[in-house]
Amino acid sequence: MTQRTLDPRAPWVISTHDLGRRPGSMRKMTPVLPAPVDLAVGMIGVPKDADVELDIRLEAVMEGVLVTGTARAPLHGECSRCLDPLTSEIEVDFQELFYYSADDALPGGAGGEDDLFLDGELLDLEPVFRDAVVLALPLSPVCGDDCAGLCTECGVKLADAGPDHGHEKLDSRWASLQGLVVDNKDDQEG
Repeated sequence: MTQRTLDPRAPWVISTHDLGRRPGSMRKMTPVLPAPVDLAVGMIGVPKDADVELDIRLEAVMEGVLVTGTARAPLHGECSRCLDPLTSEIEVDFQELFYYSADDALPGGAGGEDDLFLDGELLDLEPVFRDAVVLALPLSPVCGDDCAGLCTECGVKLADAGPDHGHEKLDSRWASLQGLVVDNKDDQEG
């Protein structure tokens, strides 16, 4: 539980000043914020500085400020089957309680290591958004459910190769005899 000082001008830092500490007070917001850097898993992610559309509700409760919302962001990456570039969109829901102080988190003030706290009247929504998106990203993104992928023998894209694409496979038990075939024209003429 490291307390840091937030920059009120940072895009993901939100002021809760107008809520005060009055339980029941609420405010809705629909900001569009730039995506943070390194928001990806493997082959897909949200591009840095892409527009993230938020629909959030801030509610003052006894212990702190409850943030509930939905975020929509573009995704860019590549198909895990055919390696073609792909683009799509992700929509995630999140909810997090930002405590006023460690005393409000748990009786006796022993806040958990995952608890989030207000910095005065400011809260940083980036870690909440980051966690929600990273958990929702597909580990093996595909350009379509019917993507056939690449040929394991030659690497050609199977969608482009056609239905007759194939490779002759020799039974490994007969492989040592492969070099013994001799083309003898005299045997065929006789």
